[in-house]
Amino acid sequence: MSDTGTTSPGTTRPARRAGGPADPVKILMHSHRELCERAVDPLEIAAGLEAHGVTDRAAARFRHRDVFSLAEELYARVPRATDSGPDTTVATAPHPARAGDPRAGWALRTLLPGAVCAAALLALRYAGGTGAGLRLAIGAAGAAALAVALTIALRRGPLRVEGHTARVSRLWVCWLLAYTLYGDGLLRVLHAGTGDGRQGTTPLAEAATPLVALGFAVVPAAWCAHLLSVQARRRLTDSRGLAEFASRTRPVLLALFALYAGALTALALLAELVLGAPGSGPLAATVALGSLLLLARLLTVHGFPKAAATGLVTACAVEAVALALATAGRVPGLESAAAPVRALVDAGGAGAVPALACGAAALGLLIHAAVTLSRASAHT
Repeated sequence: MSDTGTTSPGTTRPARRAGGPADPVKILMHSHRELCERAVDPLEIAAGLEAHGVTDRAAARFRHRDVFSLAEELYARVPRATDSGPDTTVATAPHPARAGDPRAGWALRTLLPGAVCAAALLALRYAGGTGAGLRLAIGAAGAAALAVALTIALRRGPLRVEGHTARVSRLWVCWLLAYTLYGDGLLRVLHAGTGDGRQGTTPLAEAATPLVALGFAVVPAAWCAHLLSVQARRRLTDSRGLAEFASRTRPVLLALFALYAGALTALALLAELVLGAPGSGPLAATVALGSLLLLARLLTVHGFPKAAATGLVTACAVEAVALALATAGRVPGLESAAAPVRALVDAGGAGAVPALACGAAALGLLIHAAVTLSRASAHT
């Protein structure tokens, strides 16, 4: 009787340990069961765990060296939702960056915005000697065609945004593009204190030249987004930790951004050369705006629309404040309000305002993207 009394407690305590603290992964497995059941591969589980705050250091508490190793065990232990049935299309589906539209399809569609801008600009050039009504009609038709072309180009491919996330930012993008057309000319008029066309506004056909470069820049933007997705997926496979993945992905992001900036610079110079409007659009302002739009789109595509909208709103606000201060400077007694804008325009021309506004916003988004887009959770 004494032997039975001494052995019973001893045998039950280890059994409780084996079902509880001895298997800490089981707790994590139950709390993230839905993620594990619908995961295509262990990499998706690793990205999901990182999104929920599980780091490599936290993985050590579950007796694993990193999150990827922990994800592999979870993937092996939790049956997939498709394992019980004959349909396994989810398990064999390609990565979202590669799924959907064929590469040739979206690559050709990205040429549409540039082609529309070039056609509208040439039409404005030929209508230069006609009435203002015809030029206004051509400009309105070109704007509508550009909106349709952008919708077609961005509906599929690596720059596609799921759902209606990007609708909030469209208003700010429209402001930035409208400022490219009219902002510099209006600022020159306010700065010069005269409505003389030579000192003030720029002809619309010349002011639209930067839009041609920005339209064709959709092509390198889409390819950079595609390469970022492919390279990040490859590094997810090769890396053995979140820190290693971040350190290997961040240089790729920065290199692709530099590649896009170089391509946009070449496109802007080529547009001025071919269209015969040298100096019609400040190069720095065009590159800064294109860089801002690319970074905002990348952040939106990878699940950070609020950060993208913040960058766009910041650039719009700086441009709006500059115009407001320049306007206030025309009011007697408020001349000093326009002093900062006047000094900036005197130093770098009217294009210095959008270059500063978009450049500062793009720099902020680049820093944010270097942190957020180097996370595994941003590429699932």
